[in-house]
Amino acid sequence: MLRSVGQRRVTGEGVDPRVAELRSAVSRLRRELAAHRVEFTDRGIAEDELAALDAMALSGAPEVRRLRRSLLLVAGSVGSVSALAEGLAGVRRAVELFGPPAPRGPVD
Repeated sequence: MLRSVGQRRVTGEGVDPRVAELRSAVSRLRRELAAHRVEFTDRGIAEDELAALDAMALSGAPEVRRLRRSLLLVAGSVGSVSALAEGLAGVRRAVELFGPPAPRGPVD
């Protein structure tokens, strides 16, 4: 069955599978980041935004624009750390499950 981006299927437990996937991907990247012992300048930003992504997922109805903003901040923070590339790609795929951001209104 095909579903539009705005519709969501709810599992038997009442959890949107997109939310479950996002929480799983964020958790995976957080673990990888914690295990990565090399310090880098924007590590704190990545940790904060991953926590924000997890909190948004816990809310059950995350705002797509905010998800994408956090993803960009995480990508900018860890993008040059090749050891975290696969985990970051997983978070990106999970965010994309929520569809494109809503179009912005006209700029005055």
